Amino acid sequence: MRQKTLVTIITILSALLLITNVAAAQTPPRFFDAAAEPHAVPRLTIFYPSVGTLRDLLALKEQGLLPAEKFEVVGVYQAKEKTNYKQSQKFVQDKGLTWIKFHELSAELGPADLFKPNAASREFEDIFKKSDGMIFFGGPDIPPTTYGQKTSFLTRIEDPYRHYLELSFVFHLLGGSQSDGFKGFLETRPGFPVLGICLGCQTLNVGTGGTMVQDVWADVYGKTFVEDIISLGQPNWHTNPWPRLDPLDRKVLGYMLHPIKLVDKSKFLAELGFKPGDQPYIMSAHHQAADKLGKGFKVAATSLDGKIVEAIEHVKFPNVLGVQFHPEFPMLWDAEPKVKFTPQDKDLIGIRTYLEAHPPSVEFHKKLWQWFFEKVKKH
Repeated sequence: MRQKTLVTIITILSALLLITNVAAAQTPPRFFDAAAEPHAVPRLTIFYPSVGTLRDLLALKEQGLLPAEKFEVVGVYQAKEKTNYKQSQKFVQDKGLTWIKFHELSAELGPADLFKPNAASREFEDIFKKSDGMIFFGGPDIPPTTYGQKTSFLTRIEDPYRHYLELSFVFHLLGGSQSDGFKGFLETRPGFPVLGICLGCQTLNVGTGGTMVQDVWADVYGKTFVEDIISLGQPNWHTNPWPRLDPLDRKVLGYMLHPIKLVDKSKFLAELGFKPGDQPYIMSAHHQAADKLGKGFKVAATSLDGKIVEAIEHVKFPNVLGVQFHPEFPMLWDAEPKVKFTPQDKDLIGIRTYLEAHPPSVEFHKKLWQWFFEKVKKH
């Protein structure tokens, strides 16, 4: 009788434990609800914390550019985004990355209420107050309706809820021409560092009232055929067109390495120490770019021909920077010959080796990250 009672108790406890674990697994992570303020180590908030993004951060850590033992990273996302962030949470758990946390927002946002106080405003402010810096990472095209344009056939809208979250957050951070009377959060902390990468750069621009070139090749260069785009030459590709003609050659780099021109008196010269004639090579993968600049922004870098905006910086908030390229990609640090630019290239190249052959490209990427993380630590 006692044995049966004991078995029954164990069965009940096991069932309760299973129910508790299932409930815990179904509860969305909301780190900032109970986050300490003030906190002991610098806290970096990132948007789009996919597994790929987390691998990018780990690569920066391996290069000694992200001092992870002295940082706390919180990935913020909208509940309706198409990315499966449970995979990201499992990745963090499996790797034992206790310094990476997550926060899911569920407040409803839509095109009509992005650029004004809305259902997410209080939560945005709480996240801002408990953060020391933010990064907006790359991704798909922004819906043109958010910047007052019709949608080109060349624009692909893939994840609108992600854009609604990030655009509205940027507006709350910086303000914008959509509402001149609105005071952004950075008015109270003007030195707060914000970095936008590729889509993130575009989000900084659109979130503050700017617009977009919906297709660089068609709208800027007037090219609608791949062969004509190839004839523009590599500095004007911005992403590699060759895979569209020859998708079977897996060695052809899907991205593009090309030089950029640093604008005089930009942050790259004034703070990072580069010279006006420096033309660092960067890695890009975009078909859109900033057109009319958002409120408070100026151009910090362009393509060599001056037609494409490659970086923007804020004139009022000194640590807000957007770059149209990808300084976070792990392949930037890989010297092993693995890729080529065109199917006709006989020799494979290593990205790190290629950058080293075109100074100050490696130094440019290192100084960019050192500058940003130093600002996060000091803020």
